[in-house]
Amino acid sequence: MKHKLLAGFAVVALTFTAGASTAAGWWDRPKPPRPGTVVPALPAGQANPMIASGVGIGANTAIYKTSGLGPSALNTAAPAGSEASYIDTAVFPGGTLPAGVTITEAQGINVLRRIGENLQAAGLSYDDVYTMRVFLQNPAGATTADFAGWNRAYRQYFANTDLTTGKFVPVPLGTAAPAKPFVVNKARPSRFALEIENLPVGGWLVEVEVDAAYGMRS
Repeated sequence: MKHKLLAGFAVVALTFTAGASTAAGWWDRPKPPRPGTVVPALPAGQANPMIASGVGIGANTAIYKTSGLGPSALNTAAPAGSEASYIDTAVFPGGTLPAGVTITEAQGINVLRRIGENLQAAGLSYDDVYTMRVFLQNPAGATTADFAGWNRAYRQYFANTDLTTGKFVPVPLGTAAPAKPFVVNKARPSRFALEIENLPVGGWLVEVEVDAAYGMRS
């Protein structure tokens, strides 16, 4: 009886070992992010990708989510509720846009400055942002949303460093020669940008939501 039991145990052990060996390399699978960290998945082979293709969030990571933020009506020289009324006059004195700067680009800069203020009030900054959702409306008279103008505004605050050298990558403002970004920031959030028919506030062309993480980033 004793020998039979031992034989039985041997069979069980062999069966378990064989089963584990067919698990298709489970031990080689990528490990989840460490607790309290956020890990973006960046396109391979690009020194300055615009966005992450996804993001991993470690366990017990404290996060902060903004609501949909639009530009502030800071250009009092323009009619209330007009697209031009949402030009940030701290960036563009008198509401005058330099050559090639589009109204969507200007409103995008306005929105991103407001997001920076919102994050700062929560003890966070632009480099803590890991996900972004962008809604764009067509400027008056245009048939499509100005994605190029929005992307120029975005690069002033996000995804403007070379991943290989760590140095900033110059960004154009309108049609001006590329120059140092407004905020040098290596963060590349996962992001979508959608064209929609109407934003909730008259004159808005851009509305943005972001998620940010407290604590260290891996």
